[in-house]
Amino acid sequence: MPLGWRGTRVWGNSDGGSTRLLTGTYTEHGALSRRLLDALPTLIVLRADPATAPVLTWLAREVTHQVPGQDAVLDRLLDLLLVASLRSWFDADRRRAPGWWTAAADPVVGPALRLLQDHPEHPWTTGSLAAAVATSRATLARRFTALTGQPPMGYLTTWRLDLAADLLLEPGTTLTAVARRVGYGSPYALSAAFTRRFGTSPSRHRAGGAGAPLPGDGDPPPARGG
Repeated sequence: MPLGWRGTRVWGNSDGGSTRLLTGTYTEHGALSRRLLDALPTLIVLRADPATAPVLTWLAREVTHQVPGQDAVLDRLLDLLLVASLRSWFDADRRRAPGWWTAAADPVVGPALRLLQDHPEHPWTTGSLAAAVATSRATLARRFTALTGQPPMGYLTTWRLDLAADLLLEPGTTLTAVARRVGYGSPYALSAAFTRRFGTSPSRHRAGGAGAPLPGDGDPPPARGG
């Protein structure tokens, strides 16, 4: 949140009104965050919730005080509010929750998802992933596909490429470094897979910057829960 936007603002003839509006904005976006945004409607209305009330109170108090550490506190509180709000929204009606939300809580698929997301550079196979979460290959493949809509290795491919799309926009990074980070054996292999998924090359994507949407953003791969 830019410093000039912080603090309190008063509209009307009295500062003692009963209506208060608390606003916050996330300006960062990318292929990974698009997964969450695509799962949400344009507007969400939530009733008062015990899970969010303490965060709102603390956030409202913190924004009115210019004190050391305010930036860090506001950023963390806004993150907490977002997560609590998403939980309230999805948990209120499980039918509206995307597959990745349900999958993240599954005792078998959840740990598998976290392994793929935390270690995309690892040379995973469905068999090695199943062994890591102590289940059979067939069970993992069946449950993973049922909950996320993708088989494990299909999910891994889209996760790697979406992560690569975001990493390529970081200053000073190289295609070789990104390829290594997301589990591709060479820049050429990553470039070919990237172009197939997004319809544009890594170099063109990088030149377009963070404000340019990827042609493949409409794809529906699931994302990390939480």
